[in-house]
Amino acid sequence: MATGFFHDERCLWHGGGNYAQMAPVGGLVQPIAGGGGLPEEPETKRRLVNLMRVTGLMGELDVRSAAPLTREDLLRVHPAAYLDEFARLSEAGGGELGPRAPFGPGGYDIAALSAGLVADAVEAVLGGDLDNAYALSRPPGHHALPDRPNGFCLLANIALAIRRAQARGLARRFAVLDWDVHHGNGTEAIFLDDPDVLTVSLHQERNYPLDTGGFEVRGPAGTNLNVPLPPGCGHATYLEAMERLALPRLRAFAPDALIVACGFDAATPDPLGRMMATAGTFTAMTRQVMDLAADVCGGRLILAHEGGYSEVYVPFCGHGVIATLAGSRTQAPDPFAETFARRQPGAEFEGFASARIAAMAEALQ
Repeated sequence: MATGFFHDERCLWHGGGNYAQMAPVGGLVQPIAGGGGLPEEPETKRRLVNLMRVTGLMGELDVRSAAPLTREDLLRVHPAAYLDEFARLSEAGGGELGPRAPFGPGGYDIAALSAGLVADAVEAVLGGDLDNAYALSRPPGHHALPDRPNGFCLLANIALAIRRAQARGLARRFAVLDWDVHHGNGTEAIFLDDPDVLTVSLHQERNYPLDTGGFEVRGPAGTNLNVPLPPGCGHATYLEAMERLALPRLRAFAPDALIVACGFDAATPDPLGRMMATAGTFTAMTRQVMDLAADVCGGRLILAHEGGYSEVYVPFCGHGVIATLAGSRTQAPDPFAETFARRQPGAEFEGFASARIAAMAEALQ
């Protein structure tokens, strides 16, 4: 197989500068070690790249960068007033245009590059140049609204990639599966009225944002599905939610291509999630979507990196996913596998979660 890996070191240089403090440092709040900063920092991604180089997996991939999206590309999703203010603040040294999405000097250009990585990955797969692809995009994008950034996201990476591909006549119908622990509210909002784009989000219930992600939200065309899962769900529940809710809806929609918003923050040690997924969970879900894509859209599958904030664990989650995409035997054994297996929810909790999934599945009939 030809699996593309889209990456650019410049995306790891994105930062919030003096705007990145998440806590009101001062008074009785001791400054964070290393000067503080956002949980969305470059080391999780850089360590994933380093791990793939050490194991040799990187040598099995078609490694590429991309050009930043042009203003014309960006205007397909984001209004001119937003882009102008973003560019102005970026040139002035950085700032913040919305909640929890600070950026430093050059933030506009780096965000356009991050979106470009996803767009090029999508088009390379649609054009048959690659079988599938993984875009290590940063900053992420699934919370970004057209006129407002949100939750570390400045530009709507996946939405921008879809709109460019549609404008170029490469495909019409897309499905987006978001398994980040946080609800993909930006992607949902952009496509909620669009009958040609299905959005499915598996996320921790009432994590972030607090006011979005309800199961009842379908959209006028019925092309949105939210699967809010109670905190504490682990490997078995995630796979059951995929099998009973996400995959049937994706199969019925039969898109031209499937894009996964691939966050690793549902993993057990993540500081911004309260779920119990493991590296094996993400590998298994990748296998599920590969099988589905092979059946419904000629295998056209693209994964775009979103959240995941454990420096130690994200690399093992990502390595397993990318090795699965590439059909590779190169492994990076999960050093926490035994420990996290012992911490999986017990039968009583899994029964409770299964009943929740069954009720959602029945409501969709």
